[in-house]
Amino acid sequence: MKPLSSDTPPEIEQMLIEGYRKMSASEKLRIMQDLNRTAQLLALSDIRQRYPDADEREVKLRLASRWIEPELMRKAFGWDPVVEGY
Repeated sequence: MKPLSSDTPPEIEQMLIEGYRKMSASEKLRIMQDLNRTAQLLALSDIRQRYPDADEREVKLRLASRWIEPELMRKAFGWDPVVEGY
């Protein structure tokens, strides 16, 4: 099997894979939800730092524009990430 990461020793990688295989689907889902929430919190922190005067609507639009295609952002929210920024 090809290594998943060049900086992780194969025996450690195998331990990780075995650990993931032992997890239930709900445990894996919880981990993914936690990772997604962490990514959102980091993005929100970046947005608030870059746009300190932005109101909550603008912050939410900027956050959404990082995950939603620009065309859909324009159609659904009237927000053009190309013009307004992310």
